[in-house]
Amino acid sequence: MLKLFRSYFWWTYERGSFHYDVMVTLILAFLFLGPRFIDFKDHPVETVAIHSSEVMVKEAGSKGDVSRFMYQIRADDIDQYAHGETSDAALRSAILRTIEPIAGEVTLERYEPVRDAQGHLIAYDAWITR
Repeated sequence: MLKLFRSYFWWTYERGSFHYDVMVTLILAFLFLGPRFIDFKDHPVETVAIHSSEVMVKEAGSKGDVSRFMYQIRADDIDQYAHGETSDAALRSAILRTIEPIAGEVTLERYEPVRDAQGHLIAYDAWITR
């Protein structure tokens, strides 16, 4: 039995042999089934626009014949229009003032704050319909 494991570890079998095929099958099974059952903790990193003048836009599906988009706006851009106010009406107005020059007349469905790992507010995700 030790000889068998040693042969598998050092990959001493000829190509096309039964044991070679077993090793290749195990490797392929790990490659294709491993990510489904093993948590490698390789989730995508949340991205925020790099410069304060950038707004990230992602498609968020459609609602009937109306297009929906998710805009991610840096908190710095919101602050320049909200002037330090944190009320819902002030934030909605600041979000719309940031997005409307880019997208035209839109309707703000909802918004959510985006925080970094330390809990600092870095951006807002805003769901928009046009």
